[in-house]
Amino acid sequence: MIKVLFVCLGNICRSPMAEAIFRKIVQQRGWEDKIFVDSAGTGDWHIGEPPHKGTREILTKKNISIEGKKARQISQSDLSNFDYIIGMDAENIGNLRRMAGAKSTGHIARLLDYVPECSQEDVPDPYFTGDFNEVYDLVSEGCHHLLNDIVAREKL
Repeated sequence: MIKVLFVCLGNICRSPMAEAIFRKIVQQRGWEDKIFVDSAGTGDWHIGEPPHKGTREILTKKNISIEGKKARQISQSDLSNFDYIIGMDAENIGNLRRMAGAKSTGHIARLLDYVPECSQEDVPDPYFTGDFNEVYDLVSEGCHHLLNDIVAREKL
């Protein structure tokens, strides 16, 4: 099974949104038995909390379930248990690489690195910007491209 972990700062806005969107795409393609999806945050501020209200609202509007998701902090074992560790911005990637050192066996990359000719490198944090629509659009596009890349790499 291929394991994909989405990571942001607190695991209440961007990474649970990416987890939910990616899971729905995987289910639509019938690959739930081939791809496992989760999310985590680099910080511990929101452990145990549900996703941010803005994330829940936009996902509900798009008919994407986030039910039961609670924020968690990334663990050292995640870095070797997941095949793809996808950060939302440069800060997340820096934190992940520092944590991983030489121990990570997972492929660490930024989500928008998978989007060809994307004018942005980072998914902005809607916790600070308040723009959950922009984040949804970026994350959705990134998730589609990421899945296509995984399908090609893993020969699904």
